[in-house]
Amino acid sequence: MAQVEIYTWQFCPFCIRAKNLLNKKGVDYKEYPIDGDPEGRLKMSERAGGRTTVPQIFINEKGIGGCDELYALEDSHQLDSLLN
Repeated sequence: MAQVEIYTWQFCPFCIRAKNLLNKKGVDYKEYPIDGDPEGRLKMSERAGGRTTVPQIFINEKGIGGCDELYALEDSHQLDSLLN
């Protein structure tokens, strides 16, 4: 199984939606809540090539983007191959 990491804010609807999809698929992931954590947000931005929006999702250390990109991978039937 792939290593999945997700940077989130607690009440972000896109974060919740992304985590719901990962949970539905039975994916174990490491969550980094960065509410009020400027150092965590900076680390996320550095890893994400300067992107500052949440969520930021990484699969096997590769940034895939946010919620929209995660669902696009699911809709194009590419997500499962990244997760296995």
